[in-house]
Amino acid sequence: MLRVPGAWWAVLAPWWLAGCTLLPTPPQRTQLADALAAAHGWRSQTLRVGAFDLATWRPHSLAGAATLSVYLEGDGFAWINRGTPSADPTPLDPVALRLALRHSSGAAAYLARPCQFSRAPARPCSVRWWTDSRFAPEVVQAVQEALDKLKAEAGVQQLQLVGYSGGGAIAALVAARRRDISRLVTVAGNLDTAQWSAHHGLPHVAGSLNPADAAAGLQDLPQVHFLGAEDAVVPAALATGWPQALQGPAGRNLKRVLGQQHVCCWAQAWPTLQSSLPPSGPELRSKLGR
Repeated sequence: MLRVPGAWWAVLAPWWLAGCTLLPTPPQRTQLADALAAAHGWRSQTLRVGAFDLATWRPHSLAGAATLSVYLEGDGFAWINRGTPSADPTPLDPVALRLALRHSSGAAAYLARPCQFSRAPARPCSVRWWTDSRFAPEVVQAVQEALDKLKAEAGVQQLQLVGYSGGGAIAALVAARRRDISRLVTVAGNLDTAQWSAHHGLPHVAGSLNPADAAAGLQDLPQVHFLGAEDAVVPAALATGWPQALQGPAGRNLKRVLGQQHVCCWAQAWPTLQSSLPPSGPELRSKLGR
């Protein structure tokens, strides 16, 4: 049976306490994303890749930058309650979009996950793509194709990937397969799904890939993983069990951030966290032989 860990109630509790009838509908959630993006002069587009229609928001022009930073959304509103998947995984609060809109330097774009922010006419999307198969090979391939399209439009040779929550898992899986990634950044990212499932007493996500199994492909890639000290969904302590290729020597890739929970308050802290990132780019990758 599909189950959601009790920790997710920390994310859903504010909505349930207000009464479930107050939950925003999927169109309302899309309108929120549109409004957030429009306030920064960003536009929406749907990328048709593989079996999916992936929503993206970005500035009207991506040209003129050496590197494009692409922000990948988390799992969204995947569950109604402990045993019932939602009918639509569009996020109640698009955290990765809020991060992207606060990107401080260079070109940036936002990429949603499969089945989120669907607009008519949209192709049918199975519930498995936001539950057991949310990190499936088909999903990783679709994100790869979307990144190729964004990269071509921006006219860049390098990408930086920033993944929030489950988007961090996708970012890691994608980065392990590409040679045009200048840096991998995750925020409250789930980078060992088997370990995470065991921690919450859940069966492993069947049909999905585990980023920890792809860690060898990230060995020489510059990476930073921000972990919320108060995060009950992806506890910071789990990162000490990740493969060394993710942690880095002496755990230098891991950045524990005091006061941060799983959702609150990454967007507010993002300008400061960005400024703490070490230099990265084509020159550094060349030295590392990638």
